[in-house]
Amino acid sequence: MTKFTFDHIHLFTRNPEATASFYERMFGAEVIRSMQQGKPRIDLKLGGANIFILDVSQDSKAGTGPAHPHQGLDHFGLEVENIDAVCADLKSKGVVFTRGPETIRPGTRIAFLTGPEGVSIELLERT
Repeated sequence: MTKFTFDHIHLFTRNPEATASFYERMFGAEVIRSMQQGKPRIDLKLGGANIFILDVSQDSKAGTGPAHPHQGLDHFGLEVENIDAVCADLKSKGVVFTRGPETIRPGTRIAFLTGPEGVSIELLERT
């Protein structure tokens, strides 16, 4: 059978600098700046994942994301330790939470927050 390995996520944004800053400030993401085809590019490393930020500020066809709930990709999750303390820290930095933190089953606590461009991000703690 073919082996598949996770490679990256694309985030489309009208403000790449603000998006990169959010992920760096809130989650400690590593910001990687480069040039690609003569244009500046910003990528992130977060929790072992590659996140590619794509500037759609000049694309008139780029609309906002779908309202929740919808079909297709919904959110991405980041595992943390001590979710209550993490959420309190993020709230003090201005993060808006849409759910939790709460226990959804024994040994699993979750919280959801909203990132730039309305991206839904789940934090989860498994004990």
